[in-house]
Amino acid sequence: MHAQIPGRPGSVTQQRMMNVGHLYGRVLDQRTGKPVEFATVQLFQNQFDTITKKIVKRLVGGALTEENGEFSIENLPVLGEFQLLISAIGYDSLERNVSFDIDLKRVQQGDWQRALAAVNKDLGNLRLSQRLVELGEVVVSGSEPLYRVELDKRVYNPSKDPSNAGTTADEVLRKVPSVNVDLDGNVTLRNATPQIFVDGRPTTLSLDQIPSDVIDRIEVITNPSAKYDASGGQSGIINLVLKKNRRIGYNGNLRGGVDRYGKFNLGGDINVRQKKINVFALANYHQRKSVSTTHTERDDFSSSPGLFLLQRDTGTANGQFGYFNLGTDYFVTNRSTITLSGNYTLGRFEPFTSAFLITDTLREPPVSTLTERVSDNRRRFNNVGGTIAFKHLFPREGDELTADLNYNVNRGRRTSLLESQYFDAGGLNPSPVFVQEESGSTGFSLFVGQTDYKRKINKNSKLETGLRFSQRIFDSQNDIWIRNPITGDTIPVDDFNNYQYNDRVLAAYATFGNQIRQFQYQFGLRAESYFYDGRLTDTTLEYANHYPVSLFPSAAISYELSNNSHLQLNYSRRIDRPGFFQLWPYMDYSDSLNLSRGNPGLKPQFTHTVELGWEEQMENNSSLAVTAYYKYTTNMITRYQQLELDPELQQEVIVNTFQNADASSMAGVELSAMLNFGKRFSLSINPNVYQTLIDGTNIEANLKAEQFSWNARTNFTVRLPEQITLQWSMDYQSRNLVMQGGGRWGGPGMGTGIGMSGAFGSPPATVQGYTDPVFYSDLSLRKDFLKQRNASVTLSFSDIFRSRRVKTYYDTDFFYQWSDRLRDPQMVRLNLSYRFGKFDTQLFRRKNLRMDGEMLQDLGGMQ
Repeated sequence: MHAQIPGRPGSVTQQRMMNVGHLYGRVLDQRTGKPVEFATVQLFQNQFDTITKKIVKRLVGGALTEENGEFSIENLPVLGEFQLLISAIGYDSLERNVSFDIDLKRVQQGDWQRALAAVNKDLGNLRLSQRLVELGEVVVSGSEPLYRVELDKRVYNPSKDPSNAGTTADEVLRKVPSVNVDLDGNVTLRNATPQIFVDGRPTTLSLDQIPSDVIDRIEVITNPSAKYDASGGQSGIINLVLKKNRRIGYNGNLRGGVDRYGKFNLGGDINVRQKKINVFALANYHQRKSVSTTHTERDDFSSSPGLFLLQRDTGTANGQFGYFNLGTDYFVTNRSTITLSGNYTLGRFEPFTSAFLITDTLREPPVSTLTERVSDNRRRFNNVGGTIAFKHLFPREGDELTADLNYNVNRGRRTSLLESQYFDAGGLNPSPVFVQEESGSTGFSLFVGQTDYKRKINKNSKLETGLRFSQRIFDSQNDIWIRNPITGDTIPVDDFNNYQYNDRVLAAYATFGNQIRQFQYQFGLRAESYFYDGRLTDTTLEYANHYPVSLFPSAAISYELSNNSHLQLNYSRRIDRPGFFQLWPYMDYSDSLNLSRGNPGLKPQFTHTVELGWEEQMENNSSLAVTAYYKYTTNMITRYQQLELDPELQQEVIVNTFQNADASSMAGVELSAMLNFGKRFSLSINPNVYQTLIDGTNIEANLKAEQFSWNARTNFTVRLPEQITLQWSMDYQSRNLVMQGGGRWGGPGMGTGIGMSGAFGSPPATVQGYTDPVFYSDLSLRKDFLKQRNASVTLSFSDIFRSRRVKTYYDTDFFYQWSDRLRDPQMVRLNLSYRFGKFDTQLFRRKNLRMDGEMLQDLGGMQ
């Protein structure tokens, strides 16, 4: 095969793009193991002489070893084979053939990150026993796909979808296969709540605080191995990998945009590398406006006479935030790197909700009242974080040691003003205005320390081990006042909203993998100790949950059917531990129609997950993957509404609380297809069919919920002439059980209306609710221009048919409720982007760089 590189054959552009190779290593004395200084390292290659018309051996690079025996040779062609010659006074010369290990299979699959990582090659400690590395020629063509399936995860590339420009992480996740994001930003993965990581670690940032333009890729791990955190048992892990040091040399990006509300975003990033120092910086400013409408009706049978309630909400939220990141890499040696980085986020959101309520008694003649209510909220927040990371690559390929410390502190303040006025059925005789005020603050700190070691035992075997410690400290202070409508005096309301909790997790894991011909297997075991302590800061009341040791095994077996096809079977056991409010034993009266209380007797839920998958890599960079999965959860934590006598109110009330259901199960089949039709058309299809069962008969007789559901996501891309790209996506979700808890309590109440979700809150995780089918579609158009396609303009339309209406139903012994919500339909965004930079081979060093088709263009085109 012959390499296919952009540019005319033999052109200066093509030559410059090929000469990006970097070889390095260390020369040692075979007997003593001490470094050899001032050894001469030369690299030769057979090349065609245009004058003599013959193949001649030419010197293409050389260096002298340093005091520690290290050497580094740059600006090398990435194709072909070299002859390495090392000589030193008093030593026999060492000769061997070397080449760059570019994986042709991964190139064809579009996995540039791994396939082209070989342009930085460590030759190891060079002794007479050093092994010979041979490699044939490769094909380098195409570009990284929007979505690809790997052995242990699925990877989504936001930059390949033009409609992502100028949005935030919660909106990007709506485009990711297997992932669903509701109107309030609550995320589910295969209908369960996943762990959200940023750069492989937990984060204090919410998804609406992360600009889409800083995300490099999104990794979806549906069945994590023992290597990963055991929390988030019913689902998996979604890892947002942020942009950092994507291209060699100095380079950057400037961007800006505006939406149909007139809100704009601005941002930029830059990376500069000189000798052993690399500096990277990123900044983004984002304005947001969101408009939502909600219609809800409820028949309440909990009292006599019963009540019919109708409520219409209109919510508007304005906000803005800035995100900043600055860091540096110090290359101690060719194999050791220290990274220091810090980030800062500052922002505010101001949701405002107006509500109109009608209340009728369910008897003749009905007695009606009207209520007008407004809720005005203010929220300020800031987040400061820092990372110290160390990475060392050992001479033997595949051996490495990493260690990092991460610390984040998030602070927030909030105020809210709720005003209500009552009228008779004719809208006359207004009551005085009832006013409720709330003021509070939150603090959240997160510390994570982790170290991992990878050891390649032999050609086919690998061992990975690691240790991890994490600690979260959360505190909340909240004050509520009611204003006397006659005197204007404010009266404080006693509540239990001042609290603090601290949880700590200590973990250790080990995984062992091996390959025997076409078979690969990996077994792992993770041990975690968990300690949770909470207290109400205005009282002496404290409570705790400690789980000294829990074990979480994992296993995976893969069989290669052919070079382009394989089968995989994997298993894992994971956990979901109850959180603070789920354990909180006190009634929350802040919403009079949505009383909530935790359950201190909750147990953690354990989930066993089995997946069987088949993947086929086809021609033209197309792929097909089919996965059958089964999840079984014991002691499932579920939302439950019950009727009980309240000692404070001296009446029967509906209380939203939590219970451990006996068990739940989910079985399904998911298909992921990436199809390319020539160079102009591509299509991705991701249908998912599943059956869900929740058994709550241990809570209440005959309490079961069973639902067959399916969803599908498609993305069609057309590459038109004149560097224009058209992309059309469609999503459909059938009727589905309500499985997602949102906000603090997530109850289906009809109360204050604080927040963008209106007065009813987010859908709770419950066996008593379901949602109607929903369909929506997005469209985007991008035009690339300038000589090297360094600039682009993108016009995107989301929910173009105004069809993303979420209809939710709750059916209990005490009430029946349905709601219809619509948020930001037919949104239009216009965004501009400009890439700049200069390729300088003298800046090229060993680092965790990503190379893709876009980067290859940069290497050839930047002057």
